[in-house]
Amino acid sequence: MERDQLRKLPRPFHMPWGSGSITEEVSIAREHWDPAVQLLTYEDRSETLRFCYYQGSRFGRGPMLAEAGDLEDLAAAAVDVAPRISEAFERMAAASQRGLTG
Repeated sequence: MERDQLRKLPRPFHMPWGSGSITEEVSIAREHWDPAVQLLTYEDRSETLRFCYYQGSRFGRGPMLAEAGDLEDLAAAAVDVAPRISEAFERMAAASQRGLTG
């Protein structure tokens, strides 16, 4: 069983500025850690992507460090299991091709 299949969805999250549910998640296994992208859906239905990582089953509290290949692999993994995250990756790639920075 893949490690990310052990993480049930949706599941709650709480931030100082709001709460909601993690509604989509995709992660890839690496030797020492699993980079991940989560779709956070707040109670007011607004959405945010969180780039994070796991070490085994433990959520990492530090910044996620990723190589270009990690982001490509996360985008590819999202296609079948996380359609809204996949759409966000597509929008980021299109903006990058147009030369937009923000």
